[in-house]
Amino acid sequence: MTDQSPPPAEAPRHSWHPDPQRDVVVDGGVLRALAHPLRSKLLALLRQYGPSTATALAERLGVNSGATSYHLRQLAEAGLVVEDAERGNARERWWKAAHRSTYFDEKLFESEPELASAFLGSVAQGHAQNMALAIEQMPTMSEDWRAAVDLSDFAFHLTAAQLKEMLEQIREVLDRYRTDEDDPQPEGARRVVVQLQAFPQEGR
Repeated sequence: MTDQSPPPAEAPRHSWHPDPQRDVVVDGGVLRALAHPLRSKLLALLRQYGPSTATALAERLGVNSGATSYHLRQLAEAGLVVEDAERGNARERWWKAAHRSTYFDEKLFESEPELASAFLGSVAQGHAQNMALAIEQMPTMSEDWRAAVDLSDFAFHLTAAQLKEMLEQIREVLDRYRTDEDDPQPEGARRVVVQLQAFPQEGR
């Protein structure tokens, strides 16, 4: 019998801090590149599904390939995507994400408030689209996967310090299940996206 249990909490395999070799921290240049919603979508698709062409990405998003080609070049200038030389040819260029994850620095609200808001707005839009797609697919999911999906919200009265502590504890739990794409996966495992939003609610 194979032990498929996650690694113990006392020996986390991952860090929730950016790895300079694999992750990118948003600065002004990256912020300007990702503030456009289509660019955020293109980068998300390349990270989720792997290398692709402008034409294939355009078909997936329902836009013309000229638009995806232009925005991919803008992402490349910002260092967020690179050409996949192993797949490309003289007729069509393949692109791949240059990093695993993007980390946002809230201090950007002091230097670039409008761009920071636009960037996080595009992130929130992507989260909403992910959930909407999952709901559309629920009728065709197996019973066990349908029962595992959750769409809930919970209200608390917390200080900023308490909220930060709560999220740190949640990340400790998530870390027990977190794996890299090339790690051995349990039988029956599927790619699962866990979306977490936490924010103060005005007027209460």
